Amino acid sequence: MSRYSILIDVNKCNGCYNCFLACRDEYYGNDYLPYSAAQPLNDQFWLKMKEVERGVYPKPKLSYIPTPCMNCETAPCIDAAKNGAVYRRDDGIIIIDPEKAKGQERIVNACPYRVIYWNEEKQIPQKCTFCAHRLDEGVKLPRCVESCPTGAMVFGDLDDPQSEIAQLAAKTPAEEYHPEFGTSPLVKYFGLPKRFVAGEVVFKDKTGECAPGVNIKLNGSDLTLETVTDIFGDFEFEGLENKGSYSVTISADGYAAKTLDFKMFKDVNLGEIVLEPR
Repeated sequence: MSRYSILIDVNKCNGCYNCFLACRDEYYGNDYLPYSAAQPLNDQFWLKMKEVERGVYPKPKLSYIPTPCMNCETAPCIDAAKNGAVYRRDDGIIIIDPEKAKGQERIVNACPYRVIYWNEEKQIPQKCTFCAHRLDEGVKLPRCVESCPTGAMVFGDLDDPQSEIAQLAAKTPAEEYHPEFGTSPLVKYFGLPKRFVAGEVVFKDKTGECAPGVNIKLNGSDLTLETVTDIFGDFEFEGLENKGSYSVTISADGYAAKTLDFKMFKDVNLGEIVLEPR
């Protein structure tokens, strides 16, 4: 048995949309029966790119989360289908049979990730197939993974300890997208966007100068992180939990230390923090 999966590193994704375009190129207007019927021109994104706007001015961020079919091990689409219209292959890939699934719009509504789409013209549900037709022909990668220029997407068999994806997953715990759905998706992620805090340090007696190399220490429940300001006097801490309580202590030789407390109901910009000489 195999468990094919895609491991996606959000930190490496720059939003180039190559994966999205490669998927469209592969499936728009092309039948790959019995795997899939042709994707229509409008309203279907079998590799959806979710854009997550984060932070506040002047410290905004934009994260990109590629979202193919999650290949859930507890798959609501399989449970919702009649007559075996949705099934799991021996390699773990979930397929919607384009013939058996005709008229079964309930399959679309069963997906909590909203990555199954309704083809109004053909009256069938459709989704990403992990390019199963290519894999069965001996091609090693789905088009989306093959097209990724930054290496943000890794494809392989999670049950093969020699595969790159299995070794990556064993080295660093991967995350589920929306674990609250309880579907145990095989597609997993590194670096899913969480809360972050940012700020800028200046010295009161050095007007117009940046404050590089200032020590910044963040404390929270069961968490201590340290960094230093960059050449512009800026700093940030990523990966903080929503609603967590934190404090940041800023210190530099010859200046009075300053501590700021805050709670992460949203991304926080502490703004300009002025250190005064002792």
